[in-house]
Amino acid sequence: MASLNKATIIGNLGKDPEIRTMQSGDRVANFSVAATESWKDKSTGERKERTEWLRVVVFNQGLIKVCENYLNKGSKVYVEGRIETRSWDKDGQKQYTTEVVLRPYAGDIILLDKRGEDATNQSMAAAHGGDDGFEDSIPFSRIPSNLITNI
Repeated sequence: MASLNKATIIGNLGKDPEIRTMQSGDRVANFSVAATESWKDKSTGERKERTEWLRVVVFNQGLIKVCENYLNKGSKVYVEGRIETRSWDKDGQKQYTTEVVLRPYAGDIILLDKRGEDATNQSMAAAHGGDDGFEDSIPFSRIPSNLITNI
């Protein structure tokens, strides 16, 4: 039986990403994204809104560079990753947290701010090997050639 674990979020960062170095020397980025939905209450006609705060953890070293260089509090982003729950003991009590995790070769961050259009192209290049990889033979294509695969 097949299964799928994939989370897709569009929202705004609540604060600047936190970048830390682990004991292994690899870096990790943490940030929270506010995904807000709004609707009109049918009975009162009043506009209502609800915000979900989602924790995002990035282990992909290329995407950590994107977080470090281009993401700030308020940035509008598209995040795609896996939902993972981890646990730890605190004062004898088991604690849990659920996060959207972007591991190497799994996950994506796309900057959605208008001011970030050039940054989005640079972020894709950083996340996929540093070379922008845009195909010159198709001038109107904005998909990096290293992301094109045969299906």
